[in-house]
Amino acid sequence: MKAEAQRPSSKKMAHLTSSKINFKDVIINPANMKCSSLPLFSLRNQYSVNFHLSWLGFIVAFLSWFAFAPLIPDVIKEDLHLTPAQVGNSNVASLCATLIVRFIAGPMVDRFGPRKVMAGLLICGAIPSGLAGTAHTATGLYVVRFFIGILGGTFVACQAWTTAFFDKNVVGTANALAGGWGNAGGGITFIIMIALYDSLRSHGLTPHVAWRAAFAIVPVPCLLVIAIATLVFGTDHPAGRWSDRHKAIALAIKDKGPPSVSLENKGDSRKKDGSDDVQVTVSPVQALESELDFAVNEPVTWGLVAKVISRPLTWLPAFAYFTTFGYELAVDAYVAGILFNLYKSPTFGQTKAGYVASIFGILNIVTRPIGGYWGDLIYRRFGVPGKKYLLLFLGAAEGLLSVGLGLYIDNNKHPSLTIVIIFLTLIAIACEAANGVNFSLVPHCNPCSNGFMSGIVGGMGNFGGIVFAMIFRFEPTPLGKAFWISGIIVVVISLLLTIIRVPRI
Repeated sequence: MKAEAQRPSSKKMAHLTSSKINFKDVIINPANMKCSSLPLFSLRNQYSVNFHLSWLGFIVAFLSWFAFAPLIPDVIKEDLHLTPAQVGNSNVASLCATLIVRFIAGPMVDRFGPRKVMAGLLICGAIPSGLAGTAHTATGLYVVRFFIGILGGTFVACQAWTTAFFDKNVVGTANALAGGWGNAGGGITFIIMIALYDSLRSHGLTPHVAWRAAFAIVPVPCLLVIAIATLVFGTDHPAGRWSDRHKAIALAIKDKGPPSVSLENKGDSRKKDGSDDVQVTVSPVQALESELDFAVNEPVTWGLVAKVISRPLTWLPAFAYFTTFGYELAVDAYVAGILFNLYKSPTFGQTKAGYVASIFGILNIVTRPIGGYWGDLIYRRFGVPGKKYLLLFLGAAEGLLSVGLGLYIDNNKHPSLTIVIIFLTLIAIACEAANGVNFSLVPHCNPCSNGFMSGIVGGMGNFGGIVFAMIFRFEPTPLGKAFWISGIIVVVISLLLTIIRVPRI
């Protein structure tokens, strides 16, 4: 195999300051061996392979984690004879498990690396997914959904994995693409599970059997296939094994020049397919201006925990994610049921409510990556403070739109479905773009503890999901009340977070 490491031309150096992202070439920063481009349309380099495995692991987690949401308002509720309160309790049980696992997954990533943590979570989550059909009572449903909630921890591994492979000028876009495409699983799951359930019913299965069979047919095989692919094709770190992660920085600091790039040592996937026409550009060593330039994940200790949690900077993205991703989780869990109750008729049932609700999650394919791109774009001109204010602006916009939706529903006897969909779409754009901006900011906050930091922020997102789910659970009527209460909370928190200072670069 022929691989060439060369000095970049002025055209290839333009990516460092240009608003355009290089999606073709593999351009490596020798100071940390991270990729400062996004070569996503080729699988002949380890950066692309690991990027795609990261979001695939996250998206298949949704196939089980959110599989109950489209079916529970009607078929599962009737089959298990659930009350509305019990349906709400099962949603909270799922979020509680994810909250716990995300806090645990962060330190595990720092110690073992994101690849192994991702595969482990997918395998562990496949077990309760295969047992979903054993639930016959409300208590059984709580237990199954709690353990399936383990899969929500894959988000921490997903974001830490892309942060480990992509440099600061593109890390926001990389994280947002992986998170957004993965999060789209929340919407895709609605479509898949409803279509599969309807297909099984049309083939003669009873509702009692059909929803149980759906879990065994889709989520479990997908979880296991991606887990195996992660272990076989993924790599731990640009430097090679996770235990070798300190070598890249040590070499750059010692030599003060570009280290030789050994594709063999990095386990580059090009060795596997025998390609001989791939060029790798090693850019000149840039000044190590930001802590992010030379940060390496360190194992979590009690002293490190105390240091991280005592910094206000830790809680800026954490509470922001509480208001954006937490809100998104609650809406994903409840919006199908709200639409079903609001418009239930012979022409609007569980299937149509599920398809309309899927819009909120599917928009992640576009909205979250846009947020990450905006974060990278504004960073080039305004530094980290630009990311902070963009994040809080989008959070406040989400809150105001949620207040507007709630008031519209409560003040109209027959609210227009079209207007409700427009509101939900605008809320999704603001909310999900804010999530993308958030994880372009996270790498700048405690960068030597990126796994732990991702776990804190991800866990706070799930804590927000629990809080907002409780609002929807205990304020079910009028149907718009939970929206405007949640919106006010989001706006207030977003405004309070403006006082926390961030690094300049």
